Amino acid sequence: MQPRIPRPSAGEQDVRRPDHTGHDDRLGPGLVSVVSGARRRAVRDGDRQIDTAHLLHSLLEYDLEVGAVLGDGPQLARLLGYLVQRSIGYGLRWQGTVEDSGAVPVVKEAAGFSPAAAAAVDRACERAVRRGAARAGGVDLLAALVADPGTRAVEVLGRAGVDPQALLARAEGHAEPGHRR
Repeated sequence: MQPRIPRPSAGEQDVRRPDHTGHDDRLGPGLVSVVSGARRRAVRDGDRQIDTAHLLHSLLEYDLEVGAVLGDGPQLARLLGYLVQRSIGYGLRWQGTVEDSGAVPVVKEAAGFSPAAAAAVDRACERAVRRGAARAGGVDLLAALVADPGTRAVEVLGRAGVDPQALLARAEGHAEPGHRR
């Protein structure tokens, strides 16, 4: 049986693949786990690419700081409920499509990250550098995910009653370990 997300040969590794992105050295250990979890979720869901909703779901599972930024229990429970619904069928309309918020060009043949997810990882790494950290953390990725209003992560947040702009403001003000002010 072939893997659902094809693995390129060593000579054709795609820069959008989370295990070969060149980002791994810029991601903190927690984010490496988040990306691995998002990859497993994408494969299990039958999706061709890891999209921003996969990353958001994995962030909530693996990063306690992200939960602290999200705040109250009921809002977090609603958000997890929508993400689970997506895993069991809510996201079927997304299956087999490339997530494209319009922020970056679509690369239809790429497996691994969707263009929007790849851009979010890049923005998370840039945010970490701006705050003086060597590696991106979970709140960096959360801020990057909600900064692009056209992503699936923002759509899921909206359906769960989470205001993405308010969440972005909380993420920007959150002191992550290693955060300089």
